[in-house]
Amino acid sequence: MDTFLAVVVTWLSINFGLPAIYEPPEVRLIDQNEMIELRVSALDAEDAAKFRRTVEQGLSIVAFYDDQSRTIYLPSDWSATSTADVSVLVHEMVHHLQNVGNIPQECKEGREKPAYQAQAQWLELVGTTLEEEFEVDAMTLHFLTRCWFGPP
Repeated sequence: MDTFLAVVVTWLSINFGLPAIYEPPEVRLIDQNEMIELRVSALDAEDAAKFRRTVEQGLSIVAFYDDQSRTIYLPSDWSATSTADVSVLVHEMVHHLQNVGNIPQECKEGREKPAYQAQAQWLELVGTTLEEEFEVDAMTLHFLTRCWFGPP
């Protein structure tokens, strides 16, 4: 896995100007319930309550990166042979490089923009799109990556 992550770091550095920091994150495969609990524990009370309501409405977590532990959490059924799954790892590697490179972000949503751009470009390399793989269209991306209220 470390060799593949080094390839991803190089690709992200060349294509997106992210720092080429070859300090790999920990990568853990966990089940959906554990992923939800870990994600909630990283949020403040208000955001945790909103998140729990969203989960109750059917949201599943595809993956997430924890800045403090420098860990990428992927679902237990993640597969290195799945184009969509690998693109999720690429997305989370952007967050890792943002974190270890101390790249300032205007807001927490704004840090998603380069991650989705990298994921989309990775998918295009193999002939597919975010919309085809994840039903994420341009309008959804706009709302997911826009700084609505300024810095966190």
